[in-house]
Formats: sequence, structure tokens, C-alpha cells
Amino acid sequence: MDKLLTLLKFLPLVDWLALGLFFAGWIGYARFARQRALTQASVLGETNRERRRWMLQCTYREVRVIDGVVVQSLSTSPSFFASTTILIIGGLLALLGAGDQASGLVREIPFAARTSTLVFELKLVLLAGIFVYAFFRFTWSMRQYTFGALLVAAAPEAKQFDINPELSREAFADRAGRVVGLAAETFNDGLRAYYMAFAAVAWFFSPWALIAATTGVVYVLYQREFRSEVLEVLQKHGGAG
Repeated sequence: MDKLLTLLKFLPLVDWLALGLFFAGWIGYARFARQRALTQASVLGETNRERRRWMLQCTYREVRVIDGVVVQSLSTSPSFFASTTILIIGGLLALLGAGDQASGLVREIPFAARTSTLVFELKLVLLAGIFVYAFFRFTWSMRQYTFGALLVAAAPEAKQFDINPELSREAFADRAGRVVGLAAETFNDGLRAYYMAFAAVAWFFSPWALIAATTGVVYVLYQREFRSEVLEVLQKHGGAG
């Protein structure tokens, strides 16, 4: 109990509330988005439908060079973000090594909260943790795209689907489309971490700024996933198909 009280006194109550809202908003929205996508159209859901359609069309092509090129092109985005994330993590660790100087520099920023070096380093650790999580999601997305490329390369020839009753175009499209869709979902998790990192930066100013930024980021994520113009276009295209 004494250790718990000591830990609680380490930060003001409003900071603990802001941190709680931050993690609740991040984890809660991720779960909400997955569940909501089952009953309501979403950008990820619509693009997953297009990925399955793409894999179905792949079974009709004799030459699948274009499919391999597209999979490789898709994997470049998580590769780029993974490399960038490594640089960001390195910069944050360097700041941790110069905590006193960095903390003093932040104190000179207008409206920034005046905190101890230990609290400042805690905020840096939070940011580093977010980007470490993003790095793992991006690298896993890269591997999943590799698995998708393997499925495309291993797909039977188009005529084999017609003469072999054991082969099913629909089954292949379901499996390959799902693998590529999982890669996209994992990449989306990494991008969401980047968005939440921007909210975490607001904590350097004040816990109230963290609360406002978390709320704003979750709102932006919801709007882009379930209320964006691109979603309307994807729905119209899907209906026309």
C-alpha cells in the first residue's frame, strides 16, 4: 500500500487521469473499430473486400507479374515507416541520455509544463514505448506481405482451376485476400500508433493538453475510418462491381 501511494504521488492526479484516458482511448478505439467494422462500412473493411476481389482476379491470369509487383509495392510503406521509426527511437534514447539539458530546453518553450527531470524522462519513455510498438507492427506487416507474395507465387495456373475440381478460386481468394488484409490491418495499427504519439507529445505541455489531444486524435481516426469521402467512393465502386 505504501508503495502504491508513493507511485501515485509521483505524478499529480490529473496526470494519471490523462494517462488513463490516453491508453483507454487508444486501446478502446482499436477494439471499437474492429467490432464496428463488422456491422458498419469502414475503409479497412471496404479495402479488404477489394483485396479479396483482386486475389480472385489473380486466379484468372496466366501471367501474374503485375500481382507480384503490387504486393511488393504495398510492402514498401511499412518498410519505410519501420526505418523511420528506428531513427525516432534512436533520437528519443539520445534525449534520455541528456535528460537535464533536454528538460531545461523544454522549460523554455512557451506554455510547456515545468516538471522535474524524472517526470520529463517518463514522458520520453512513453513516446519511446509507442514507437517501439509501432516498429513491431510495421515489421510484422512487412512479413505478412511476404506471405501474401508467396501465396500469389504458389497459386496454380489459371487453367488448373478449370480442370482440377479440388481447386477452388473462391477458397484461394479467401485465403490470399485474408493474408494481405491482415498485413494491411497490422500496418494500420502502426499508423494509429503514430497518431497517438502526436497526442502523447501534448503531455509535455500539460495533462489537459494530453486529454484534448487524445480526444482529437480519436475523433480524427473515427472520421477517416467511418466517415471519410474515400469510404463513400469505395462503397459506390463496390456496389457497381
